[in-house]
Amino acid sequence: MNICVFCGSSLGHNSVYETAAKELGELMASQGHTLVYGGGNVGLMGVIADAIMKNGGEVIGVIPDFLLQREVGHRGLSRLEVVNSMHERKKRMADLSDAFIALPGGWGTLDELAEILTWKQLGIISQPVGLLNIAEFFNALLDQMQKMVDAGFLRASNLDFLLIENSSEKLLSSLQTENL
Repeated sequence: MNICVFCGSSLGHNSVYETAAKELGELMASQGHTLVYGGGNVGLMGVIADAIMKNGGEVIGVIPDFLLQREVGHRGLSRLEVVNSMHERKKRMADLSDAFIALPGGWGTLDELAEILTWKQLGIISQPVGLLNIAEFFNALLDQMQKMVDAGFLRASNLDFLLIENSSEKLLSSLQTENL
């Protein structure tokens, strides 16, 4: 499977995030999955890409030219595609992917997750979407999503298609099951 991972361009303040990104990368490589991601060499993005490459896996990065010019593009990938904009990046990553995972991150990660969930809700994509809820990072966001359901702004069925796990093994298994 080609799995798109959205994650931070920073490591965060707790080493548990870096450890989880490395573990996910190692597991993806051992199971023969290809990483599709934003093409960066920094933060959790760099950690997961390096873990997969170090363990013999394949990595496809998709990065806008302006970020590549800032020297944040990972030069050691199986393939690095350069696009013109952030919008093109998200579309290209979606086109290449059989499933999506969000790890902890900031605005960019939240943007990517929200857009892919919107696309799934609208039927633009059908691939499974999962959250790796490391150290309960996404609990407040999940509470907000439930509040959106309770207030009538989001259908419960649209929240239900989001796969939420706190371990890489369980999440990859859930994604594989959903992708059959």
